[in-house]
Amino acid sequence: MGLKRFFGTRTFYKDVLKLLIPIMIQQFISSFVSLLDNVMVGSLGTEAISAASIANTVLSIHMLAIFGGLSGPGIFGAQFFGKGDMEGFRHTFRFKVIFGLAITLLAIGVYLLFGEGFIHAFLRGDANGGDLAKTLADGTGYLRVMLIGLIPFTAVQIYAGTLREAGETRAPMVAGIIAIATNLFLNWVLIFGHLGAPALGVRGAAIATVISRFVEMGIVIIHAHRHTEHYPFMVGAFDQLTIPGKLVLRISRMSAPLLLNEILWSLAMTFINQFYSSRGLNAVAALNITGTAWNLFCVIMFAMGSAIAIMVGQQLGAGKIPEARDTANKLIVLNEIIHVLIGGVMILAAPLVPRMYNISGEVREITRQLLIIAGLSLPLHAFAHATYFTIRSGGRTVITFFFDSVYSWAITVFLAFALTRWTDWNIVQIYACVQFIDIIKLVIGLFMLKSDFWARSVVRDV
Repeated sequence: MGLKRFFGTRTFYKDVLKLLIPIMIQQFISSFVSLLDNVMVGSLGTEAISAASIANTVLSIHMLAIFGGLSGPGIFGAQFFGKGDMEGFRHTFRFKVIFGLAITLLAIGVYLLFGEGFIHAFLRGDANGGDLAKTLADGTGYLRVMLIGLIPFTAVQIYAGTLREAGETRAPMVAGIIAIATNLFLNWVLIFGHLGAPALGVRGAAIATVISRFVEMGIVIIHAHRHTEHYPFMVGAFDQLTIPGKLVLRISRMSAPLLLNEILWSLAMTFINQFYSSRGLNAVAALNITGTAWNLFCVIMFAMGSAIAIMVGQQLGAGKIPEARDTANKLIVLNEIIHVLIGGVMILAAPLVPRMYNISGEVREITRQLLIIAGLSLPLHAFAHATYFTIRSGGRTVITFFFDSVYSWAITVFLAFALTRWTDWNIVQIYACVQFIDIIKLVIGLFMLKSDFWARSVVRDV
C-alpha cells in the first residue's frame, strides 16, 4: 500500500471537512475575538492585561477539569452513537450533567475561598515598572465576576459535546458565533464605557464574557430540546437521573484518569506560567499575548482533535477496527501537513501581532521572539495533540494519563522549574527549551501509534 495508507480519497476529505469546518469556524472566531478582547484589555496597560491573563490561568483549572471529566462519557457517547444505542447515549448525557454540576459547584467554592491567594502567587517577580497591587486587585475582581459564568460554561460543554458526538456540529457553531458577537460588542461597551455605560475596564471584560456564556447556553439548550426528531436521545433525558450501576462504574473507571489528567495538566501549565512569571511583569504580558495568538493559530489543531475523537470513536463503536486505524492514520498525516504550513504563517506574523497592543518596546520584542518559537514548535505539538485523541478514542485513558500529565510533570514542569530557578536565562531562552522538549513526546507517540493497541470498542458488551 505504501504512502496510500496515509492519504484518503476525495470522499474521505469531504467527510472530514463536513465535520471539521463548523468546529473550526467556531474556534477560529472564538480565538480571534479573544485576541481582540486581549487587545481591548491590553489598551488599558500592562497591569490590566496581566491581571486578566493570571485570572484566566487560574480559571483554566476548572475549564480543563470539565473537559477531562466529560471526555470519559464522551468516548462512550461517540461509540454508543456509532453502535446505534440511543438509551446508552442518553445515560452518558445524564452522567455528564451530574458530574458537571458537582465539579462546578466545588470549583466556585474553592475560588471564592482561595482565588486571591492563587493570583497573588503569580505576582512575586519583578514589577518592571508596573503596579503589582493594582494587578492583584484587577485580577481578583475579574475572577469573582467570572465565577458567575462557570455554570453556563459547563452547560454548554455538556450539550455541545453531546451534539457533536452525534455528528451535529453546526448548531454548537451557530450558538458559539452568536455568543462571541455578543461578547465582542459588550466588551466594547463595558470596557471603555460606550453608549452611556460606565467604563469598567477589566471587570467590564469579565461581565461581557459572563453574559455571552448565558446567551450561548440558552441557544444550545433550546435547540437541543426543540429538535428531538433529530436528537432522540433528548427525549426523556431528565425524566430520571438514574444510570445503570454497571455503566456508571465503567464510565467512572475510564473518566477518572482523564479527569485527573486534565487537572494535573492544567496545574502543570499553571506552575509553568508561575515559574515564567519570576522573569517579571513584562514576561507575563508577553506570554499572555503569545498564548492568545497561539490559540488563534491552533484552531485547526483543536478541531482536528475533536474530529479524530468523533470519526475514529464512531467506527470503533461500530466494530470497524481496521477502518478506525486507517482513519486515524490519514487524519494525523493531514494534521501534520496543515500545521507545518500554519507554523510558517505564525512566524511571518510574529512582528505584526505585538503592534496591535499598547505595550512597551521591550514587551513587544519579547512577544515577537516568543511567537517565532511557537511557530517553529507548532507541528510538534500538533502531532502530540492528535496522538492523544487517537489513543483516547479507544478508551486507553490510563495510557493518555501517562502520555499527557505524567510527562508534563516529569519533564516539562521540572525543566521550567530548573531553568527559572537555577539559571539566569531570559524568558525567551527558557520558553524555547520548554516548547521543544516535546520532541521526546513525539518519539513516544510514534511508538504507541505503530503498536495499534489503542484500537478497541468500549461499548461492545454494554
